[in-house]
Amino acid sequence: MISDPWFTVQQMDEATFAISEYGHWEKVHSFLLLGEEKAALIDTGLGIGNIKEITDQLTRLPIEVLTTHVHTDHIGGHGLFSSIYVHEADKDWLVHGIQGLSIGQIRRDIGRDLTRPVPEGFDPDAYKPFQGEPAGLLSDGDLISLGGRTLKVYHTPGHSPGHVCFVDKDRGYLFTGDLLYDETPVYAFYPSTSPADLVNSLERMAALDGINKVYGSHNTLGLEAEILEEVKLAVKFLREHELDHFGTGIHTFNGFSVQF
Repeated sequence: MISDPWFTVQQMDEATFAISEYGHWEKVHSFLLLGEEKAALIDTGLGIGNIKEITDQLTRLPIEVLTTHVHTDHIGGHGLFSSIYVHEADKDWLVHGIQGLSIGQIRRDIGRDLTRPVPEGFDPDAYKPFQGEPAGLLSDGDLISLGGRTLKVYHTPGHSPGHVCFVDKDRGYLFTGDLLYDETPVYAFYPSTSPADLVNSLERMAALDGINKVYGSHNTLGLEAEILEEVKLAVKFLREHELDHFGTGIHTFNGFSVQF
């Protein structure tokens, strides 16, 4: 297994890897999925370390980057790859910059509360989020074939307009990006977010059949599929109490929380 001072590589099965950044307060996970013909990299992390140096050690397959959404901690390594895909509703952020976040705030967030030595050359005061044109766009219902392995795209807005989740149906893996994870709240309180859309997206993902494991992009690596039953209860509670709008605060459920 790969030893790296910044990235932690964990293998979920013979063709699926998590590339994690536990030295940053956001505890970000990116995911490398290998097929027979090509590989998919779901997000590229913070951009503090060179994630391509890790993927180069894991596969020689051509890699397509599948973006769950365009926030700094998910597109940090995008500039290291040529085949980048994003949902159309987040394309403008990828090309022109993330709405509602100043460069000063981004730099403060990227450089604070670090618990591991950062790679040589990393300077938070000089950090610039990736901007560029994608190779293509993702749409709801798209099937992405890697050769002997297929991912399905689900448009799940709320945390961002173009947020998407990916399902590897054969393995029962649901990759939820920032729609669902544990320990810290899922955010939908910025002007660019939508609490109502987030609740709708949670409901949609919770209704999926055949899910064995839920892989969010932060904190605990891999949640048991039973959390989707808790999500169903949470959706019902939030709607019945008319809490799915801005300003209602943090709502904590069994295994996860949301902040509106």
